[in-house]
Amino acid sequence: ISGTGNTIVAVIDTGVDYTHEDLAANIWVNSGEIPGDHIDNDGNGYVDDLYGYDFANDDGDPMDDHNHGTHVAGTIGAVGNNGIGVAGVNWNVQIMPIKFLDASGNGTVADAIAAIDYAVQNGAVISNNSWGGYEEFSQALYDAISIAQNSGHIFVAGAGNGNMLGIGQDNDQNPFYPAAYDLDNIVAVAATDSNDNLATFSNYGATTVDLAAPGVDILSTLPNNTYG
Repeated sequence: ISGTGNTIVAVIDTGVDYTHEDLAANIWVNSGEIPGDHIDNDGNGYVDDLYGYDFANDDGDPMDDHNHGTHVAGTIGAVGNNGIGVAGVNWNVQIMPIKFLDASGNGTVADAIAAIDYAVQNGAVISNNSWGGYEEFSQALYDAISIAQNSGHIFVAGAGNGNMLGIGQDNDQNPFYPAAYDLDNIVAVAATDSNDNLATFSNYGATTVDLAAPGVDILSTLPNNTYG
């Protein structure tokens, strides 16, 4: 139950502090790439993508300059049983950092699509996507997730953190994308508190949300060997 170390999980987010003391041993490494030589050694179309890729800044360094992605990564796969920090759900895993959100937490649909394609092409069987919005339906983003489905890729998506007032909304009535796309490989996840109740800020939906998981007061990794 503590993980085989063989599963590659893409964290599509603001990047990940891959040097963090409690994450480094569980970070995916692109064995086909030689770092720092400015050459696309493995021919995947990306230069020096040793630990993933940064689509927000179009470079091979997906370091987190925001905090969110590192926190997500720790929840998924901070190293377990190492005597420091926290333990992720999977103690022994390969986290693939893919950055498409910038330092302010914003990103484009085009970069999101590129991030999903990168994850699938480079062996991630599952991705975590704790992002989205109430923007109009994007056929291009839908298609990217559908193509990922054809490769057997599971796309885990946050149900969303409510409206401007922080009050959870019904995604069946007001779709929050990408969680609300009608695709079989999307697992849309709401947030619960320590009493197993739906968090006040969490979106929900009888048909558009699949399950709920703890999402309030979660202690996890933050950049520069810190926690919060």
